[in-house]
Amino acid sequence: MAAHRRLAAIVFTDLVGYTALAQSNERGALALVEAQDRLIRPLLEAHRGRKVKAIGDGLLLEFRNALDAVEFAVAFQRAAAALPHDPGAPPLRVRIGIHVGDVERRGSDILGDAVNVASRLEPLAEPGGISLSAQVYELVRNKVAYPLEKLGARTLKGVAEPMEVYRVALAGPTTSTAAPGPGPPRLAVLPLANISPDPNDGYFADGLTEELISVLSQIRGLRVIARTSVNQYKGTTKSVGQIGAELGVTSVLEGSVRKAGDQLRITMQLIDVPTQEHRWAQTYDRRLENVFAIQAEVAERTAGALRVELVTRDREALGERPTASLSAYEAYLRGLEAYHRREAGSEPYAGAKRHFETAIREDPGFAAAHAYLANILIGELGFTASARDVAPSARAHVDRALELTPNSSDAHAARGNLALQVDLDWPRAESEFERAIALSPSNANAHFWYGFLLGTLLRYEEARQQFEAAVELDPLWVNARTNLMGTLAALGEVDAAIELGRKTLATSGPSPMVEGSLAFALVLGGRTEEARTVAQSLADAPGAYTQGIHALLLAWLGEPEKARRLLRSWEDGAGREYVPPGVAATLYAILGEREKAFDLIERDLSEGDRTFWNYYQAPAFDPYRSDPRFLALLRSVHLPTTPPRRVANRPGGRSSDAP
Repeated sequence: MAAHRRLAAIVFTDLVGYTALAQSNERGALALVEAQDRLIRPLLEAHRGRKVKAIGDGLLLEFRNALDAVEFAVAFQRAAAALPHDPGAPPLRVRIGIHVGDVERRGSDILGDAVNVASRLEPLAEPGGISLSAQVYELVRNKVAYPLEKLGARTLKGVAEPMEVYRVALAGPTTSTAAPGPGPPRLAVLPLANISPDPNDGYFADGLTEELISVLSQIRGLRVIARTSVNQYKGTTKSVGQIGAELGVTSVLEGSVRKAGDQLRITMQLIDVPTQEHRWAQTYDRRLENVFAIQAEVAERTAGALRVELVTRDREALGERPTASLSAYEAYLRGLEAYHRREAGSEPYAGAKRHFETAIREDPGFAAAHAYLANILIGELGFTASARDVAPSARAHVDRALELTPNSSDAHAARGNLALQVDLDWPRAESEFERAIALSPSNANAHFWYGFLLGTLLRYEEARQQFEAAVELDPLWVNARTNLMGTLAALGEVDAAIELGRKTLATSGPSPMVEGSLAFALVLGGRTEEARTVAQSLADAPGAYTQGIHALLLAWLGEPEKARRLLRSWEDGAGREYVPPGVAATLYAILGEREKAFDLIERDLSEGDRTFWNYYQAPAFDPYRSDPRFLALLRSVHLPTTPPRRVANRPGGRSSDAP
């Protein structure tokens, strides 16, 4: 049969989770394939493409040019994200890879390097996402209405040289979640520009940005992106359309602040992302004492423009004046700015804590300052500080905040965190996290710690939902992403965990937390040498906690003597820097020193920080799970005695058991 060569755009697709679903629910798997076919047929016709063949649950598609291929892929992913599915049934999530190049046609089939490259690009896409080669990027970059994000050079199997890879930024930075479908309006409040005569008043604009986010987050009909993720756009030259696509929002609120003495000029505008039209714009010339009224008015106008109905509780919350003391409020805003600036050193939040303490001295009845200070203190538990050192103060601030404002979402989240990390009271923690989320569905911190609790109780599917909610609300929050990685690995989706880790590093840059989590996932996936390379990046990272993670990785990777040297250095320098006892106990377990591991756990539970809840699921303790002594320890703190499941990696087939 004659062969014909021509230039074509090649699209490869793959159904996420199909293999595992086919094993557990064949009917559900077939339903996904049928749903995919129903969506693809009219879209192929509209974009002048053709289906070459099915390859398992994936498809090989051909288009006349790169623009048609990309427009088809975007239309398909948006249609798939909006497709309704029954409760309990899996959503239609597809990865897509696109390349353009020379192909050889044989009958109805096509062959060639372009086909191979497209097939290798597909696994690099997030579920619900689209990966592009550099050739496709160059052909479409000035012709599409959505941003294209560079992922960097990638080594593709069967391709001699590394290739630059891009992604279509449909609805936010790369995560393991599909683009969000229909739901409450999603809003990003961009950092307010400081145009004050005194550049030192920049803290006011930064703090006011967070206050607006906080006020808007109280409206239950909105979903508001957290400060961590919007902070990167301070001083950006990116368009509203690009920012909206990267954060997955439908509207953007932006503006500027000019502060001169006690006079304020605040200019705000709400922009619709799809049309980039102004929904409303307003300039407020007021005295400093009117700042709370301005925030309430901005929130009400935004809700009205987005057609979000304010219930009575929403209006009451917007009408509350957090403090009568302007000096306390200015100290509070300085604290917010310092918290997000994070000074270098062993106490990155020391400056923020001082400002919040000043705010509380100026106004002991300032509930928000109590709640923020409590959450900072609790965030240090088990990482850089002992519970004995910070829990009493954190508890006092939480109790005071709730005494002053019983409906504070942040304070309820903090109380839930104390129940989780200090009291080991799982039912109380769950109740408090649910209360915090009910009060403010946009509280990413509450979703995050609720996910942590659910994972502790081996309720992994529920934990995944909470971590995905945290990532959706705060797409660039490294902690949320790394805990989602761990949950994916616990569910057996080790390849997805590894993929999320790599994409997080591409988005956030070097991070010991991400590198450590990625290395553990690589170990679970059996990719030992790659794990060793990633783990090496932690060798010189500062901080005892990070070095503890490095020691655990060394032990897992078969380098016990290096791990022992690190362990001895902690023991020799006891008291100089906090090392969570659970890390040392886990390390002794990996090294096979059962008595030392047991001794540390027992002392930690009886007289220490009781951090065992955070480590007991580690594969290092699998040989202990039938030991009556270990079971008694679990029962003493009401942890599940059922062993964590060690399921096969999906879809790669490797075991997720640790070495």
